[in-house]
Amino acid sequence: MQPTTIPDFTDGALIAAFGFDATEIAQAAIALAEEEIGLKDWTPTPQDIEAFQRVYELEAMNEEMLKTDNFRNLLVSQAADMRVVLMLIAHCVVLMRRVKGTTALEAQRRLSLEAAHIYAPLAHKLGLYKLKSELEDLSLKYLEHDAYYAIKEALNATKKSRDAYIENFLAPIHQMLVEAGLKYHMKGRTKSIHSIWQKMKKQRCGFEGVYDLFAIRIILDSKPSKEVAECWKVFSLITNQYESNLKRLRDWVTVPKSNGYESLHVTVLGPENKWVEVQIRTERMDEVAEHGLAAHWRYKGVKSSEGGVDNWLAGIRTALEAGRDPQVDEQASAGLKESSVYVFTPKGDLFKLPVGSTLLDFAYLIHSKVGNRCVGGIVNGKNVPMRQVLQSGQKVEVQTSNNQQPRPEWLNIAVSGHARSKIRQALREIQSRDSTMGREILERKLKNRKLDWDESALNQVIKKLGFKEAADFYSTIVEDKADFNNILDLYVEFQKREAGVGERAEIRSAEEFHFQERADTRHADMDDVLVIDRNLKGLDFQMAHCCNPVYGDEVFGFVSVSGGIKIHRATCPNAHQMRNRFPYRIVQARWAGKGSSNYPITLHVVGQDDLGIINNITSIISKEEHIMLRNIAIESNDGLFYGTLTVLVNDLTQLSTLLKKLRTVKGVKAVSR
Repeated sequence: MQPTTIPDFTDGALIAAFGFDATEIAQAAIALAEEEIGLKDWTPTPQDIEAFQRVYELEAMNEEMLKTDNFRNLLVSQAADMRVVLMLIAHCVVLMRRVKGTTALEAQRRLSLEAAHIYAPLAHKLGLYKLKSELEDLSLKYLEHDAYYAIKEALNATKKSRDAYIENFLAPIHQMLVEAGLKYHMKGRTKSIHSIWQKMKKQRCGFEGVYDLFAIRIILDSKPSKEVAECWKVFSLITNQYESNLKRLRDWVTVPKSNGYESLHVTVLGPENKWVEVQIRTERMDEVAEHGLAAHWRYKGVKSSEGGVDNWLAGIRTALEAGRDPQVDEQASAGLKESSVYVFTPKGDLFKLPVGSTLLDFAYLIHSKVGNRCVGGIVNGKNVPMRQVLQSGQKVEVQTSNNQQPRPEWLNIAVSGHARSKIRQALREIQSRDSTMGREILERKLKNRKLDWDESALNQVIKKLGFKEAADFYSTIVEDKADFNNILDLYVEFQKREAGVGERAEIRSAEEFHFQERADTRHADMDDVLVIDRNLKGLDFQMAHCCNPVYGDEVFGFVSVSGGIKIHRATCPNAHQMRNRFPYRIVQARWAGKGSSNYPITLHVVGQDDLGIINNITSIISKEEHIMLRNIAIESNDGLFYGTLTVLVNDLTQLSTLLKKLRTVKGVKAVSR
């Protein structure tokens, strides 16, 4: 209901230049604000009137300043009540509709500048897209007269063929939506003259060079609880019919814009190889898109006096003053935000996950076995790690390995309760299994040393080694990370202490070696050198897993408690400790004969996370004769990928050649062994 006395909030200078009646303009602006914006039952206060006048004074100061973001921010800051901003937009629209044919051309030009650079952008930020498009087209009409009418005439000339194309494009979509049981209506919307003009300038082409002259809008009649899911259902149907460009996917149904705009935009390749933009939304979303977030409150039956619009206006003030198109604002989008993302499998199946879910969450949603074996995946054709956060509309494929199993750090990657629960369950099962296997391995080691099981001594060993839980100790055994020489030495020591035996003597486990009493075999004669040859029989030696030596490496032997010999690289991380603590077990060694193809080597690669770099690396390895890629694991973070590769090589020469080639791959920053 309009007030009986209309306050004069109009721009007096412009009103006088056009010869309009101020009261009539004010009445028209109030009516427009009620009908097209949703602003009702509001009367400006004296402070608001002062704000209007300050804005008009600022607009008259500097024409160039009108075109800057900072100036828009300055105007917004003048209004204590955001309704002033809405009424300024309404005031501008009313004047722009009435200045056709005026003789006050300078005033018309000035008003058009304000419409183009101030009020159309503000209307856009507030979600008033219908008014925004109208202001843009009218300002173009008065500022770029020839361009405006040239585009308008070209649109009229091509209308018949454009309508026929739209009908042809929509035909299969109609059929799919009907078969899906969806209630909807569709329309083809020619893009505004202003947007076409902007494309012509940006692309530096004529009218005929602009291909996306129209957009298809599909408007669903959906229940509130099914809105988002049905929008994505339509997306799936359309992209199954037409090839899509996912780089131009815009998802504002999962997380609406802060001005309330909700719609799902996808660009597809239609007949005649023409790109067509399709906008998918519901009836409610369409109303909000046309008339702003105030329409949302009308949908809910809330009057402005009950606080709905008040809350919205208060929530957008900060964003407008910041001069940016804001992200999600809690107040501005209250009741509209979804807490889910929707992704597709390669077969087109739709899955719903919580916002922030990772590839690992998706893997567990498919099946716990898939999650437990997940090593990464492919999202929209690109290799990604399991920690990759998923976005709505993505096509996701999980990659698995039979050698993979859950690790505790996965709990920091998974977001969904379902995935975290499955990970915890798997970790408990792994811990139980490892404890059993680790205990069995240790029992065999003790039996080989003719040592009895002593729970008390073992607990002291576990504590001495720094393990808080016995399960962690057994896990290191299962993972082949345990130093059994050290474990067994400590075990014997603690057993003797409990038995009352004094300080233990040095344990000499390889007394059959005639050089056992040398303090340091680094100075031994050549007669004491162990010759490593795969063809020799009766000599028990193994390659150490901690450093994985290959034929040609500088190596030494280390006599284990069981009497066998482990071959280590001279640069092994454990070499210093072994030489200092157990010098009597060190054996000089050298290679003889020929290398075999059974030397497993772990390589660590760091490089730029670019599409194709992994393929280049694996391609180089596959082309190397006698080198086999056994395993590869990839993770990426902050634009870099971290790869761990296990390869089988014959000798050091092959390995050195491979390392040299890998370091030449474009994007690879480091390769280490």
